[in-house]
Amino acid sequence: MAFGSAGDRVLVTGASGFVGSAVARKLAARGFSVRALVRASSPRGNFADFDCEQVEGDLRDPASLIKAVRGARYLFHVAADYRLWARDPEEIVRNNLTGTRGIMEAALDAGVERIVYTSSVATLSLKDGPSDETRPLTPEAAIGAYKRSKVVAEREVERLVGERGLPAVIVNPSTPIGPRDIKPTPTGRIIVEAATGKMPAFVETGLNLAHVDDVAEGHLLAFDKGRIGERYVLGGQDATLREMLAVIADLSGRKPPTVALPLGPLFPLAYAAEGIAKLTGKEPFLTADALRMSRYQMFFSSAKAERELGYSARPYRQALSDAIAWFRSAGYIK
Repeated sequence: MAFGSAGDRVLVTGASGFVGSAVARKLAARGFSVRALVRASSPRGNFADFDCEQVEGDLRDPASLIKAVRGARYLFHVAADYRLWARDPEEIVRNNLTGTRGIMEAALDAGVERIVYTSSVATLSLKDGPSDETRPLTPEAAIGAYKRSKVVAEREVERLVGERGLPAVIVNPSTPIGPRDIKPTPTGRIIVEAATGKMPAFVETGLNLAHVDDVAEGHLLAFDKGRIGERYVLGGQDATLREMLAVIADLSGRKPPTVALPLGPLFPLAYAAEGIAKLTGKEPFLTADALRMSRYQMFFSSAKAERELGYSARPYRQALSDAIAWFRSAGYIK
């Protein structure tokens, strides 16, 4: 069942960002009237090639959320504080929990009919092989502030579904890659560094890589077919970091790195980088939490989304190719 019809207004938070802009673009192509909630400081580059109404606001400002949802029939809450490091790590937790609670309560009060909430595979346990929706993580077991923030925010959505009838479907993207990664994301930074030959070594870890446009399509499939209160992993293919870097090297005409670094000696470097970051305010390329997470193979199964939603993802080599082409065209790779 496809919800909505041409002209229905849908609010998208995070629409200036990587995943949010891909979702907004898909909604506009379907004929929805897209309203984007953006901060005054948000980059506008991702709005260049599709029409949408831009409303300034902030997820930490309840009054702006009430204004943003007014007249919207549907909501896609994609925005998140996606940082693996902050001077005050608890700020990340506060932002993601308070922002999610605020927009959901505003949507409830405004009578929004259907919601897709963008969570993350960060809310799933990584022990014992590829993970899926049946293995939720507890806040106490989450590594780092970002993962903990997404866990507590997801639990808040589930609470509102159960206690107040919030009409929300939850999606859990894995690691999106592809075009329009303006910031870029941590994975986008790896792609740029590797494609420019600035990543001579790596750690032995693994990722689940999915094209951002497939993840965006998964959001619309969840909107159409998802069950209220259910989680759906929107992933792609599992790959070790070694394999990913080899593909990037091949696509970039470079030799792949062959030096695998042990984790132990990297922690002092991470602590030093974080110390410098506290002085400069600029996010470090290497963090202790990232090293702790890299001990796990971050592999996931999208079988539930494939079965219930009809979700599918193209090969991750194509996603990397599209990402590199965009980074090159945008001047990140020279």
